[in-house]
Amino acid sequence: MYAKLYKYRWQYLMILPGVVLLLLFNYIPMAGIQVAFRDFQIGTSIWNSAWVGFDNFSFIQDPQFLTVVKNTLYISVLKFFFGFPAPILLALLINEVTRPVFKRFVQSVSYLPHFFSWIVVAYILQSFLTLDSGLVNQFINQAGGDSIFFLGSTEWFRPMVVLSGLWKETGWNTILYLAAITTIDPQLYESAKVEGAGKLSQIRHITIPGMLPTITIVLILSIPSLITVGMDQIYPLMNSANQEVADVLDTYILRSGLQQGYFGMATAVGLLSSIISLVLVVGTNQFSRKINGEGLW
Repeated sequence: MYAKLYKYRWQYLMILPGVVLLLLFNYIPMAGIQVAFRDFQIGTSIWNSAWVGFDNFSFIQDPQFLTVVKNTLYISVLKFFFGFPAPILLALLINEVTRPVFKRFVQSVSYLPHFFSWIVVAYILQSFLTLDSGLVNQFINQAGGDSIFFLGSTEWFRPMVVLSGLWKETGWNTILYLAAITTIDPQLYESAKVEGAGKLSQIRHITIPGMLPTITIVLILSIPSLITVGMDQIYPLMNSANQEVADVLDTYILRSGLQQGYFGMATAVGLLSSIISLVLVVGTNQFSRKINGEGLW
């Protein structure tokens, strides 16, 4: 054992900063989970706060919490339904581009939105969708229609979230799938051409099966997003007019903990969400291994 440690000492030294950061920001903070079972208040110590058992989990009976869960599942299912296959389709399309210059251009343009923060994306949406001066409403008015209050509409909020997520992340998510495509043996395509297979047949019987292990891993890692839809995207777009459909678990935790001071309840909500996400990941992994023999472990 010591011989192996010494042999790979430089490799271990390179991963040491990552391990230290993982411990500092992922494992040590887990001690704060006990706040979910304590009556914690600002100015007191976590360790000295009184134990209250499962009293902080009384939010389950709150009708507002049920609405928040419904909103979370509604948005997450829509994002997953449209967001998961989108990068796969885009990767297949990019792979079929034969001109290298145009291919690199398409990749660069599709990757670029990923580097915009959600605050910037929210500002862009506000610039395009405002009621009076937004470009979209200007086009609607010129076409003879009435202006639409996109940013305050309960009907348009969810499509706005889904479409902005597709625009921002679809191109970036194609990287894994394009990398998986490059590992496929080109001789398989040559053999398929000899047999008379067209492009669609090659994609169906060669490309997609070659991408399947990567698709499986991404699917397993995407399952926790059914519980956490992303506060960084939702919160900048949420306001009093659309809160009815925009309030999700992440914003509920933020509002309950930091704004209203219910730290125990907010921690309990976060703990319950984490447990459900863990169960979903483990269950999806086991299901995937039974179906196609591929999984994270």
